[in-house]
Amino acid sequence: MTETKEEAPRGGGLIDTLADWLMSQALSETDMESLIGGCCERLAAAGVPLSRAYMAFRTLHPLFQGFGYTWRRGEGVTMESYAYDVGGEAYRTSPINHMESTGIPYLRRRLTGEQALLDFPVLEEIRAQGATDYVSYIVPFSADDGVVGSWTSDRAAGFDDMDIHAMQRIQQRLAVASKVIIREQKTRNILNAYFGVNAADRILSGHIRRGDVERIHAVIWYSDLRDSTPMADRLSAEDYLDVLNSYFESTAGAVSAHDGEVLLLIGDAVLAIFPIHSGRSERQACTAAMQAAEDAQERLRECNKQREEDSKEPLSFGLALHVGDVVYGNIGLPERLELTVVGAATNEAARLQGLTKALGRQVLVSEAFARNLNLDWEPMGQHELRGVAAAQAVFAPPG
Repeated sequence: MTETKEEAPRGGGLIDTLADWLMSQALSETDMESLIGGCCERLAAAGVPLSRAYMAFRTLHPLFQGFGYTWRRGEGVTMESYAYDVGGEAYRTSPINHMESTGIPYLRRRLTGEQALLDFPVLEEIRAQGATDYVSYIVPFSADDGVVGSWTSDRAAGFDDMDIHAMQRIQQRLAVASKVIIREQKTRNILNAYFGVNAADRILSGHIRRGDVERIHAVIWYSDLRDSTPMADRLSAEDYLDVLNSYFESTAGAVSAHDGEVLLLIGDAVLAIFPIHSGRSERQACTAAMQAAEDAQERLRECNKQREEDSKEPLSFGLALHVGDVVYGNIGLPERLELTVVGAATNEAARLQGLTKALGRQVLVSEAFARNLNLDWEPMGQHELRGVAAAQAVFAPPG
């Protein structure tokens, strides 16, 4: 094909520059929005009549099975997450599903004129938005991993051969750069799911050796599910797992919602901290922990309402809040570590929680915690805590 002045940029320097830019992004720290947005803007600037672009991929995340990114000319990039129970008819009737099920890596549909073919419902929607030409693609990374995407034009004549050539060249490099970001995203998703955001940041920053510890001052949260042993004996495994998940959503969920850090889900217990540092005073940490405790109780009340409607027994838990110095970091085997807190204050919080049932209170706090908040605390007396030399003053929240 004879190259014209209009076509030259698409096969020339600007496309080469875009290809080099994509490779530089694969070696740098960037995100999908910046990568896709930057690619589409440069592709359009190179002369490709691009009005819309889309890219999606599967991920590893406890809530979502994938993410999709849509670029629109003049609007930038928007992101959409796809839950595990979302898809249905829209996906089954999509060009992407057709391509995945038939093994076709490339599909093009003219949307206007004599050659128009609107054999998928989404093409009707895209044409209604002014599109004239549609090209979709799949770039596999492995048998069950890769990216899918599409390019759309609203130029009257749609894409020409040089546009298609430029897009096919660029989408491979875009997929390479995306692969790097996707792998990093999956790693962070997994670490966040199993260790929490703060712990994940610590691990990714290089604190992965046994003995990587520090002494910190923190509010310690220790809660335990009441009557868990008889429930475990009485209920089926599935029903007991439902109990545990409801309990963890009430307690650990409240901790996370109030900027606490859940460290361990120990059987039916939750160990968490509210670190005290230059950005958060002891009083502020205690306030956050107390708000989390109230939130946990409210969550459990709502949970029990639903359980009552389902003719299930109600749940309860005991919670202790304490303040003290702890050692925070990696302990365990050299090759198998656990990020947690240890120390006398942690043990005291666990022992204090053990008093909740005997004293008939859902929440108990230590004197070190209570003195930080101006509440009408109910004194519960001095109590011996196993393993603690001196008797400890114990308080219950008002009401």
